[in-house]
Amino acid sequence: MPGTLPTIGNTQFKLLEKLCNACAVSGDEGEVRKMVLEEVKPYADEVKVDALGNVLVTKLGSGKNRPRVMLDAHMDEVGFILVSDDGDGLYGFQTVGGIDPRHLPGKPVLVGKEHLPGVIGMKPIHLANEDELKRKPSIDSLRIDLGPKGKAKPGDWASFATKFKHVGPSIMAKAIDDRIGVATLIELVKNAPANIDLLAAFTVQEEIGLRGAKVAAYAFEPDIAIAIDSTPAHDMPSHDGSESPFYNTKLGLGPAIYVYNFATIDDPRLVRFLKETAEAENIPYQIRQPGGGGTDAGAIQRTRAGVPVVSVSVPHRYTHSPISISRVDDWKNTLKLLHLALERITPNLFTGN
Repeated sequence: MPGTLPTIGNTQFKLLEKLCNACAVSGDEGEVRKMVLEEVKPYADEVKVDALGNVLVTKLGSGKNRPRVMLDAHMDEVGFILVSDDGDGLYGFQTVGGIDPRHLPGKPVLVGKEHLPGVIGMKPIHLANEDELKRKPSIDSLRIDLGPKGKAKPGDWASFATKFKHVGPSIMAKAIDDRIGVATLIELVKNAPANIDLLAAFTVQEEIGLRGAKVAAYAFEPDIAIAIDSTPAHDMPSHDGSESPFYNTKLGLGPAIYVYNFATIDDPRLVRFLKETAEAENIPYQIRQPGGGGTDAGAIQRTRAGVPVVSVSVPHRYTHSPISISRVDDWKNTLKLLHLALERITPNLFTGN
């Protein structure tokens, strides 16, 4: 029997706010892991935290020959790690994950377990020469400034300090990539259908090489897997007002189903299955333009003897910057599509395909 269709309301928004405001740079995912554990434990048949820090949740279905379906969302975000103490509260740093240095000067950050407030500083425009103004700032030329009383140490992580906002039809926050996937997966665990064994992996270190997903998939050994992520929307108009042909995804058009990227060729049977589900249920969706990027599906696909995979993402603008923007309806429709697709999975899903 179909289960209750999960919805997104005030409770889900509050959870997403907590997740996005948490500081959990790759390798330091503890704040988000604690939130995930609190949310899923009452609903799971088994919860494990593995050696890398992944949260592995098993929710068993009922009946015979249940497919083992792995759902994945990564807990980590891009950020920084301190590498040198230059005195007077100034610290050299390196980026963790792909961050464009042009985003950084003047941005507030939070450093270490105590969330010490700081700012990324560089030479002011008044003192920069013409050549410096033309060049993209180098990481080596920037410092995190905590002030003379701010005490940190090399090895401490730092993240952007942007706070979550729900503004009309939009969500604005740091780390929408991929806390919106984490929030979605939590709801799917809470409302897991009985026709499958749901294997939920909340993974670590995606932003530095899909590391946690490889370990999680090896442990779960699923029949199929779906990576739930947040993908860049390159839908801003050009300077002349024309539309870019390389849009990747667009805000407001629904969940983005992948077919190909630099990490994965998504299983065409699963792509077709998701499209058929969306069309049968009148859920808007879009195909993520092929090429570029990658998700945890790239690591899951190549685990053990191989796993059929597909990725589904909520689009957002301004990837890996201090703030990103997504549409609420895209999040709602992503959750709806995934839940209804899970309910339609059968042991012979691939028969005849």
